Amino acid sequence: MATREMPAERPTVWLKLAHGSGAAAFGIKNNGFDYFLLLFYGTVIGLEPGLVGLAILIALVVDAISDPLVGYWSDNFRSRWGRRHPFMYAAALPVALSYFLLWNPPDWGQGGLFAYLTILAILIRTFITFYETPSSALIPELTSDYEERTSLQAYRLFFGWSGGNLMSIVMFGVLLTGPLGMRDQQAYVTYGIIGSLLIFAAIMISALGTHSRIPHLHRPVETGERYSIRRIFGEMVETLSEKSFLALFFATVLFAIATGLSAALAFLMLNYFWGFSEFQIFIWTCTVFLSALLGFLLAPWATRKLGKKQATIVLGLLAFTIQPAPVLLRLAGLMPENGDPLLFPLVLGINVIDLALIIAVQAVAYSMIADLVESNQVKTGRRSEGVYYAAMTFTRKTTQGLGVLSAGLILSLIAFPEGADPASVDPEILWNLGAFYAPSLLFLWLTALYFVSRYRIDKERHEENLRKLVERGG
Repeated sequence: MATREMPAERPTVWLKLAHGSGAAAFGIKNNGFDYFLLLFYGTVIGLEPGLVGLAILIALVVDAISDPLVGYWSDNFRSRWGRRHPFMYAAALPVALSYFLLWNPPDWGQGGLFAYLTILAILIRTFITFYETPSSALIPELTSDYEERTSLQAYRLFFGWSGGNLMSIVMFGVLLTGPLGMRDQQAYVTYGIIGSLLIFAAIMISALGTHSRIPHLHRPVETGERYSIRRIFGEMVETLSEKSFLALFFATVLFAIATGLSAALAFLMLNYFWGFSEFQIFIWTCTVFLSALLGFLLAPWATRKLGKKQATIVLGLLAFTIQPAPVLLRLAGLMPENGDPLLFPLVLGINVIDLALIIAVQAVAYSMIADLVESNQVKTGRRSEGVYYAAMTFTRKTTQGLGVLSAGLILSLIAFPEGADPASVDPEILWNLGAFYAPSLLFLWLTALYFVSRYRIDKERHEENLRKLVERGG
């Protein structure tokens, strides 16, 4: 069990800003892994794309073990700075340093580069877990209110998407404007420096900004029982065996894989499939801020109107049928040809709306995790925010694991040329790229929504869990 001195039912806007701003660190890290890592190592450095995907997949396997252990540790950690903040402060410098090294690889052969990328991917993903899991786990501690938790998650996703997108704008607006375009290695080195500094700043600002809430957060209570490997894994299995959690876990894994696949191929699709120029891609990235703002506003509204599960399904059906539509229409010969002045505004407008829906879906779905905390506490007597959010951190990092692996396999399967000029790529290869891309996304998204439909904790059940805990004095 755990106790706290007083609840913080309705966090202030300033507290939401402080807590949410830290997600920019995860967003910046994800921006690099999702959008530029495969492009950088696969087309600029020359590492075979399948090996890039394999390196990230190996790091994912390590995460499967380390993430829940970090979550469990932060649930049971005792210090004068509480359970979460020591981890947050400790992660800042290691995350920033390892991220800098990622974009400065040595001049080695395929084997050496593969080992270098694998080791750094493991380090970065482990260090970011030490920040992201405890920081995310603060959400159910900052408020027990059903709608306010969605609001806290919406702030977090807004900063996560905005922080990552800021790096894309820096890349396309400043760093990739030279004659080599997206194949300029020095641009990625500078990108790594800027990203590392911003990651460090975001973590420290968020940790300091929420530091004053430490006396009001839950604290673990001594039970007198000795810790052992058997006890640790037994408690984690008991926590994660909740049926609603399993439904949400599989849904978010599929969401993450689809997001990773889409992100890893995004700039190749824009530059090669649609034939957009670097300037048009720059405009495209700028509009992500608008989508993030719309998603930020839409998620709490949809939660109030529909409840979390129904909101996720309704918004998801809209989003996930819209996203692959332009590619499917192009394959059917129903979209304007590349170079047509109508093509860019048409595809851009569809993307702005669709991305806003996807961000809203993520905010609502991720906030559903917070409501599992009290449900589990009613059954076990333990608050396990860290274990639950470690599982969420793990699912989100599958965007760089299975998602990037899938993207790398698609590029290898269709024999996509490394470092080729967009105008020189065989049209049949581009058609095959779209033919693998769109149906894969549609299948992943819709299967994820099926699992969401199996989630069982609504507002009434959540409030009933709170009543039971009050009666028990928990």
